[in-house]
Amino acid sequence: MTVKPYLKLAGAVLATTLAVLPALAQETAPIAEAAAEAVEVATIDTGDTAWMFVSTIIVILMTIPGLALFYGGLVRAKNILSVLTQVFAGFAMIALLWVAYGYSLAFGGPTEGGLSAFIGDFSRVFLAGATPDAVSGTIPELVFICFQLTFACITSTLIVGGIAERMKFGAVMLFLAIWFTFSYLPIAHMVWSGGGLFFNMGALDFAGGTVVHINSGVAALVAAIVLGPRMGFMKEPIAPHNLTFVFIGACLLWVGWFGFNAGSALAANGTAAQAFLNTITAPAAGALAWALGEKLSRGHASALGAMSGAVAGLVAITPAAGFSGTLGAIILGALASLICLWAVISLKPMFKYDDSLDVFGIHGVGGIVGAIGTAIVADPSLGGFGAEGYSMGGQLVTQVIAVVVAIVWTAVVSFIALMIVKAVMGLRVSESSESDGLDLSTHGERAYN
Repeated sequence: MTVKPYLKLAGAVLATTLAVLPALAQETAPIAEAAAEAVEVATIDTGDTAWMFVSTIIVILMTIPGLALFYGGLVRAKNILSVLTQVFAGFAMIALLWVAYGYSLAFGGPTEGGLSAFIGDFSRVFLAGATPDAVSGTIPELVFICFQLTFACITSTLIVGGIAERMKFGAVMLFLAIWFTFSYLPIAHMVWSGGGLFFNMGALDFAGGTVVHINSGVAALVAAIVLGPRMGFMKEPIAPHNLTFVFIGACLLWVGWFGFNAGSALAANGTAAQAFLNTITAPAAGALAWALGEKLSRGHASALGAMSGAVAGLVAITPAAGFSGTLGAIILGALASLICLWAVISLKPMFKYDDSLDVFGIHGVGGIVGAIGTAIVADPSLGGFGAEGYSMGGQLVTQVIAVVVAIVWTAVVSFIALMIVKAVMGLRVSESSESDGLDLSTHGERAYN
């Protein structure tokens, strides 16, 4: 038996293979590149992850103790513990509700069909599928879940400022639970989830102007109107009892807002850096604008006014944080601050609603100005960073539609929730309890001996 025919056959196969390999490599290159890209997308970036851990921690800091101290100093001494407790307990409750079903309804579900434009589903109840190995972008999904949890918590507890010093503790908790479920979760889904109504409309909300500030500000206004004013409102002075606490709280809010805004880039990148810078300049301009406006209108520039102006600037830049250039952030912060000043010193007395700590005047009004203003400051010709296909006119219409829908949605949900709570347990404490102060009448304690 000769081997020559087999050697010739092997040679022919080898020659054919060598001839085909370059073409085969050329054809499979895109497949290999796509596979590499898929692997890259699913890979955790430790720098991004570390930044998101820090952002999450400082957003918690801006709520407890930041928001709690800010609100606590603004109320009378006999009610400080009640406000601290409402913020603290509200944070704890919303955190658990977020894990139970909140994340699923806000970010779960299909991206089209059914109610996907308005709400998610229950497929991720108790964080089903969110294992330590699960990835969201370049960070672990669990980190994204924790970050978004802090947004849900601070949005809900912001409402406490509108109902301070007169609402039953149990009523506050039940109202926040209902409102979180039927107002916060749908609006968060509509704005930030891939199948959401506003998301698909192209509405811009980088860190929560619509989701957080308009949502909570309007809810606080509705609750304040339904509850009615505090005893002595517009008849006797109801002054803050500790402006030092307010100062500490405002500073913690400002520091925490870097996680709020820059953290919303979900990465340690240039967009986060721009949002970080805007979170310095907008509140700085807001603080000075409020002080100047107060000096011209009332004859003095108060410490509380400067702090309120800084918060107004922070609120306004929130939806635009990653879309605005530096100059746009300064102008937006200053303008929003002056409009919020007008809302606090003129609009509230005009309509006589007792929004105790001006949640609507600063967060509601500032959120509206910021959300609509985002359409302007995002214009690339003005130094902004609008998305591909951006046009100021079209974006302005989109922003206004999103703002109007959010206002109506949260107002209706808030009113219905209050009616449910009123039917179940009543809303207000008794006149004697309000006179004694909620610290003693509700919690059996005094902050000061």
